[in-house]
Amino acid sequence: MTVKVAILGFGTVGEGVYQTIQSHAEELTAVLGKKVEVAAVLIKNDQKKRNIDPDVLITTDFADILRLPQLDIVVEAIVDKEPPFLFLKQAIQRGCHIITANKEMFAHYGKELLTLADEHHVSVGFEATVAGGIPVIQTLRQLLNINNVQQVQGILNGTSNFILTEMREKQQSFEQALKLAQENGFAEADPTNDIEGFDAFYKTMILSRIAFGKEPHWHEVEREGITAITSELIEAAVKLGLRFKHIASIGLVGNQIEASVKPILVGKEDPFYHVEGVQNAVNVYSDIVGRITLQGPGAGMYPTASAVIEDLVYVCQNAPSKRRITSPSQEESEHKSGRQSKCWLIYGQKDLPYHPLLTKLAYAAEGAWIIRTHKDVIEELAEANKSLIYFPVLGDYTADLADKALIPLGF
Repeated sequence: MTVKVAILGFGTVGEGVYQTIQSHAEELTAVLGKKVEVAAVLIKNDQKKRNIDPDVLITTDFADILRLPQLDIVVEAIVDKEPPFLFLKQAIQRGCHIITANKEMFAHYGKELLTLADEHHVSVGFEATVAGGIPVIQTLRQLLNINNVQQVQGILNGTSNFILTEMREKQQSFEQALKLAQENGFAEADPTNDIEGFDAFYKTMILSRIAFGKEPHWHEVEREGITAITSELIEAAVKLGLRFKHIASIGLVGNQIEASVKPILVGKEDPFYHVEGVQNAVNVYSDIVGRITLQGPGAGMYPTASAVIEDLVYVCQNAPSKRRITSPSQEESEHKSGRQSKCWLIYGQKDLPYHPLLTKLAYAAEGAWIIRTHKDVIEELAEANKSLIYFPVLGDYTADLADKALIPLGF
């Protein structure tokens, strides 16, 4: 018996999936007990030469693929929202399992595709939509058998992480680091999705559905990119023993799901501190196992292809997921927090006024402070000083994390 696969799109991901199916044919047969064959490839430009076996149907029309006498799995690797969604709907209606690497499309339409898949008794694989080669979705599926996940945090965008690493290690400006990312193929000509946090946002919504069975209202999620981070801010953070990371966070606060995608500072003891370049990392906290961290390549031909191939095995071996996906209720969405004390880096304030809820922890010259206070107090300071910039520090901060010679103590 043979498993027939169609690949939609033959860019970096699509080609990687095709090559991996060819190179790991024996391993797939051993695991599945069936041979896996690529039956068709959907392309955009039929004039472009491609290294595809002549027995494979190559077409620009998805209807040709749907007319194949046997079609078991459709793998979608197209950069767009609407056409891939419609293709996958038709594939499900025909009775095919589907696999996607398209995070933007799946963030918008994943709920509908999963519901439709349940109705047609097929499975959906979407490991490749989040963190490339890191098996975070499979890990969450395993944890959710018994564990209750309470929080997921991650560096989910390799482009932003590369830029922040280059700015710190090579003392580059944001513009210089972005240009280098584009030259290396890590960033698109239009890098907006990466540097403004949209890419990480879509991935966060997908993770929310897996971890909690629902997602927050999109407009309530705090999304901030990395464009406001300057060389001066990077330098001040380094003096304080901290590094900027662009971190997505989603967790339960009571019955409320709270999510954010924004720059955060981490110290040497944090697992994200050493995640550099285009690497991704995901930290999952659940009630039994506690905290676990997964780290690895977040993008690229073969890391993403690896996630797709693992999904191929998953959809062949598993029944459709029955996990409910809902939206938070109005009662839940009205909950807001701002009275929790945490550590912050603030920049642009030479002297700090006295406030009973504000504790000064460290100073790195030129108006860069580490303080402990509530977000409400930070917002009051920012209202009084329009040039003030502030960023949260993940976890607790002590002066031991930094070079004490650079931190005047005894405030």
